[in-house]
Amino acid sequence: MVGVGPARRNDQNARPDEKAACRHDRHRAGASPGVGPMTGFALGASYVLAGFRRLADPRLRLYVITPLLINLVLFTAAIIWIGNRFDGWIDSAVAWLPQWLQWVEWLLWPLFGLVMILVMFYTFTMVANIIGAPLNGLLAEKVETACCGDAPPGSGVSFLAEIPRAVGHEFRKWAYILPRALPLLLLFVVPAVNVLAPLLWFGFGAWMLAMEYADYPMGNHGLKFREQRVILRQHRMVALGFGAAVFAMTLVPLLNFLSMPTAVIGATLLWHEQLKPPAKNG
Repeated sequence: MVGVGPARRNDQNARPDEKAACRHDRHRAGASPGVGPMTGFALGASYVLAGFRRLADPRLRLYVITPLLINLVLFTAAIIWIGNRFDGWIDSAVAWLPQWLQWVEWLLWPLFGLVMILVMFYTFTMVANIIGAPLNGLLAEKVETACCGDAPPGSGVSFLAEIPRAVGHEFRKWAYILPRALPLLLLFVVPAVNVLAPLLWFGFGAWMLAMEYADYPMGNHGLKFREQRVILRQHRMVALGFGAAVFAMTLVPLLNFLSMPTAVIGATLLWHEQLKPPAKNG
């Protein structure tokens, strides 16, 4: 099962079964920057599995089902919408080629297709997270309270009161992400460099998803987006491992419907056990 490492001050108030259920890994925050790159990467990825195992926790059920339904509806709508229009988009893109380049159609068809899939993936990820942001913040709060015995400050805020803060955070994150994503998208049409474009996109997507989901527990603790990025950079390989595992999960049919609540739970456990700075004495 999953949860916190060595006992924290508030863990003394948690029930013994909660402490045991939350013990996922014995590394503490401050340890992960010192571990090897591959160890840190694997450690971060393991928190996605930890989040997945927590989906059935009865204390989290209400907070899991609602984001899950949002994800299900949006991804189903996205699949149907893209499937009905994909061939037309490809034909339009290929028709843009001059006559003397028609012979490379066989090469550009998969290239245009990959670019369109990436654009739609990030678009629907953005929409799903903006809509689900208030619920995800509440889910992160519930994970800390019910599973870790360590409620964030200001917990117990109503859903309606959470909406402005959560949606505002989402727009700030995407204002940071989009200007960096668009230039990377152009790499797909640059000769020679486009061979590396998918790998670069995967790395960027992993970092984006780490920032996206770590924001929920960190935001609950009052950390601003700039402060969150500083902490994630201090634990870069752990964050990349977590984001890469979430990215991989979104690419697997059926599992992708579970990716949002899984990532929120996993990111909250990751924050509590690895990223959260130790409390200052005195």
